Amino acid sequence: MTDSTAHAGTVHLIDRQPQVTGAEMLASLVPPPQFDNATFETYRADDAYPSQEETKQILQRFSGQSAPTKRAGLFSRAKKEAPQKPGVYLDGGFGVGKTHLLASIYHAMPARRKYFGSFIEYTALVGALGYKNTVDLLRGSDLLCIDEFELDDPGDTMVMTRLLGELVNSGTRLAATSNTPPNALGEGRFAAQDFLREIHAMSDSFETHRIDGVDFRQRSLDGLAKVHTSDEYAAAIARLSGEKTVSDDSFDDVVRHLARVHPSRYLRLIDGVDVLGLRDVHQLTDQSEALRFVAFVDRAYDEQLPIVASGIPLHEVFADEMLGGGYRKKYLRAISRLVALTHS
Repeated sequence: MTDSTAHAGTVHLIDRQPQVTGAEMLASLVPPPQFDNATFETYRADDAYPSQEETKQILQRFSGQSAPTKRAGLFSRAKKEAPQKPGVYLDGGFGVGKTHLLASIYHAMPARRKYFGSFIEYTALVGALGYKNTVDLLRGSDLLCIDEFELDDPGDTMVMTRLLGELVNSGTRLAATSNTPPNALGEGRFAAQDFLREIHAMSDSFETHRIDGVDFRQRSLDGLAKVHTSDEYAAAIARLSGEKTVSDDSFDDVVRHLARVHPSRYLRLIDGVDVLGLRDVHQLTDQSEALRFVAFVDRAYDEQLPIVASGIPLHEVFADEMLGGGYRKKYLRAISRLVALTHS
């Protein structure tokens, strides 16, 4: 991002009214900064879950990298590899490295035109430019990486399926990820089937791969978000603002402001900010407010912005009925990321 607030001090997100053009949105379709240097070699596969290393090798082949193969014997035939499909879909829980692998595909594939973005960024591009203009801009691209493919909005899913179909017909290769909830017996195993069913017109174009494992973000944490008292919060903001650009807003004000800013502009909303400050966090009970906050958390996580917060711990920000509802995957992903950012 462009550093629009390079000086140290305190800023207020609610004072910002970011604007983003279609051209800027297209130019921003690259891996998040934390994955600038992601490679297959730096992916830390967990030996306890062989599917991680197996998937990595499959994706290396998909990206055009030759994985080591055993030489056939004198009288044996070399194993014939199945033809590759134009798309791969990575199915797995939170924090097993799917985004790292997706970024590794992006960096490894020798392509002139390639794009990397979240599902919401692509749908926002369609919203900003119109469907036909988006197709015209992306047509002929070599690779499209889609992180966090969402299946909960039938309209958006239909638009994306149609868009991907047109791009595949023009020679574009696809790579997508989605999440399955952690520790949900049986539930996660159906995510790949859900994905293929919802994009039925494109299902034959995707090869699905399941990645098992535990959330790497929680391996060294206790699973609880760090929270400050009001006095501790004020002291932390004062200390950090002496050397960094720190935002300081009440949680209520931020939630209300997110309703006035399109999700495609959330990244610009935190442009130049080094630390996010949220005062008096409370539990969200309105679904629309909660989903907007999830989208905001995703952008903050992409930028790896530490969060300083007071009020209730951020791992309790979503009401129990939300965690048991249709958007369960989104809320659990956001909690995982919030815990990590409060410990940054």
